[in-house]
Amino acid sequence: MPSNNSGAILSESSNVTATAAVNGDTPLIAEGLSENDSGVELTNDNSPLTAAEPPSPFCPKQSGGAASPQDGNQRTRGSRKRSRKRPEEEEPDWDSYSHKPSGTSQLGLRNRPRPRTIYQAGLAANPQTKHRRQNRKQEQSPVMYAAGPRRAAGVVARETPEAPCLELMEQDSKDSAQSSSTTSSSEVQPEYNDNKGFGVGELVWGKIKGFSWWPGIVVTWRAMGKRQASHGMRWLQWFGDGKFSEVSADKLDSLMAFPKFFSQASYTKLASYRKAIFQAVEMASVRAEKTFPPCETDNPEEQIKPMLDWANGGFQPKGEEGLKPTRSASSNPLDHQILNVSLPEYFPSAKRPRVSPCKAKAAPEEPCSREQMVNEVQKKNRSIEEFCLSCGKMRAATFHPLFEGGLCQTCKDVYLEISYMYDDDGYQSYCTVCCGGREVLLCGNANCCRCFCVDCLDILVDPGASNNARYQDPWRCYMCQPLLQYGVLKRRHDWSLKLQEFFANDNGQEFEKPKIYPAVPAEQRRPIRVLSLFDGIATGYLVLRDLGFKVDQYVASEVCEDSISVGVVRHEGKIQYVHDVRNITRKNIQEWGPFDLVIGGSPCNDLSIVNPARKGLFGGTGRLFFEFYRLLSEAKPKEGEDRPFFWMFENVVAMGVNDKRDISRFLECNPVMIDAIEVSAAHRARYFWGNLPGMNRPLCASGMDKLELQECLDHGRVAKFGKVRTITTRSNSIKQGKDQHFPVLMNGKEDVLWCTELERIFGFPVHYTDVSNMGRGARQRLLGRSWSVPVIRHLFAPLKDYFACE
Repeated sequence: MPSNNSGAILSESSNVTATAAVNGDTPLIAEGLSENDSGVELTNDNSPLTAAEPPSPFCPKQSGGAASPQDGNQRTRGSRKRSRKRPEEEEPDWDSYSHKPSGTSQLGLRNRPRPRTIYQAGLAANPQTKHRRQNRKQEQSPVMYAAGPRRAAGVVARETPEAPCLELMEQDSKDSAQSSSTTSSSEVQPEYNDNKGFGVGELVWGKIKGFSWWPGIVVTWRAMGKRQASHGMRWLQWFGDGKFSEVSADKLDSLMAFPKFFSQASYTKLASYRKAIFQAVEMASVRAEKTFPPCETDNPEEQIKPMLDWANGGFQPKGEEGLKPTRSASSNPLDHQILNVSLPEYFPSAKRPRVSPCKAKAAPEEPCSREQMVNEVQKKNRSIEEFCLSCGKMRAATFHPLFEGGLCQTCKDVYLEISYMYDDDGYQSYCTVCCGGREVLLCGNANCCRCFCVDCLDILVDPGASNNARYQDPWRCYMCQPLLQYGVLKRRHDWSLKLQEFFANDNGQEFEKPKIYPAVPAEQRRPIRVLSLFDGIATGYLVLRDLGFKVDQYVASEVCEDSISVGVVRHEGKIQYVHDVRNITRKNIQEWGPFDLVIGGSPCNDLSIVNPARKGLFGGTGRLFFEFYRLLSEAKPKEGEDRPFFWMFENVVAMGVNDKRDISRFLECNPVMIDAIEVSAAHRARYFWGNLPGMNRPLCASGMDKLELQECLDHGRVAKFGKVRTITTRSNSIKQGKDQHFPVLMNGKEDVLWCTELERIFGFPVHYTDVSNMGRGARQRLLGRSWSVPVIRHLFAPLKDYFACE
């Protein structure tokens, strides 16, 4: 929901657990918005996300370089393998800050708030309903981090990016004064007494500038553990993710206005909105004591339809009276009513038993813990392929790409999103097995960037395996150790092929196979005509020329002046540069065409989940994909034109799974995932959509590819690593490992990669970007946005059967 405030709460009580709001699938509020602009006080410094497309509920966010997938778990500090332990007296970072309205004193969030007993209005500490990973023993410090702790040297904190299980508590039961020994009165004073209505516990619709109306519940200020709301404001906890925002009472309306504010478009498109609506209506039905008949179908839409009809009909028969908070005869203003509603229960996968959200008798639950899975496999000889290796659920929806075992649909979506997400130290952000884990161990192999969480080692390998690994220096991960059975964990012998298959196939989307064009006889082949969108530094033209293609015309759309300078100088004016893709018209395509090949890769900064301020496919630079789609549609042959036509679109792997599927729906094909590590000295995993022949064939290195870093270095320089992490536009992406070492030794000292060495790593000729007196930083930015030359050569090579070559 449109909240950017993850409340941090401290508690002294051993009986009451203070927790923070879930880091959910929520858009963040734009920086710099004043209270007058939005009617909401901003309590975090996150960057803007668009209202049109909140991120996926499994989309991790980053803060200070640390990813934060949302699962409702506490964020705890753990030590990585061979990491420095933080001093006991060291205070945790508080990353959030408050934008105070004028006339209000500033709260220094770097200081620990005074301990107080909290009656929680967020995630409840209910041991009976906790997820298996929430049951893990937490550290003694009761501190939660509002926006995720910053990464310190050698220290890592992780959350489990699993299906968020939100336990919403309607209301703190007592005023904080009631928990004090000085209290003698049972009378509870109303918290919000500005005569604007919307008291604590009321179900409402809330509005923040730039975002659609969203359901929430009014809560007490003690839910935040910071301060009382300003005059005319209300603290809201949003359904769907449990975050808090301070919203103007003028921007609230009763949940009775459901027909007015319910958005069918958002409901159809956004999983986070569906979850929020379901939780709001579910809580309303509990208060109104409304029950629904059992559902006869497995279709989740049919299951939820009676609830939506009831809400749209005015919550009859009790109406507004039935939505009011439950009063009791005691001094408690509200009863504790907790909803434990998780997204997979609302949208069960096709291969799992249906769990109806209606008030029907609950079906018996299947084993859902990994401990039970291990027992079934070891003692009852069950096949591990039947279980989800990440969460333990039975009837896996697909296979695990690296280890023997399966993945359920929820865990598969998480794996697709963040398995190629890396931290600033170059290691994976999350566990290689489960894509989660609060504490992870890093592989000691200098050429490996994988990590494994303590839970996976202790459950899947052997109890105590994580402790044993801590004393091994270096510790080799289970992708680097010999191909043996470790407990129930065993690496697939064909994992590299399975990995390609895993990312290429999406069981939720099936498309017709692209048209296969017969090879053109050699005497009939003609020079190729290319339209390159978002051309960058003309990698496409360089590869075509290296492969020997005769290029009749190469029209390139690019807006970066430095990139254009490289293309003009290095290719001697043979590239026809045109204006911004947004200004290219159908008439232009007809004048410049016909084209045989359309290629492009739109900017990924608003699609990559590494960017916490990403705006998604439908906002910011993400929308430029639709320009590629528009021009591709214009360039395709018309009916009756019988000529080979090929296209290719590229983007980052670490994108939200919903964005990936939306792109696939428009392009009518699933992508292939190719990592340049197979043909170069650097990681660079990318999705490629297209109809090029043989896109799914294995990636094989050629004799000209430089596979080791040492091969890319100039004379007298020594590589400290065999391979390097993904090189981006950021200067610190050159540093390697958890200790952030430079990858080269020269004269006994560490040194950065030179520009010529970066060019060799990407496969470009030496000094390819050395034009216009550009500095090192500018040249790295150009290379960081470019394609890997060996990968593009691999994709373009089959076109030699269709077009003339020299």
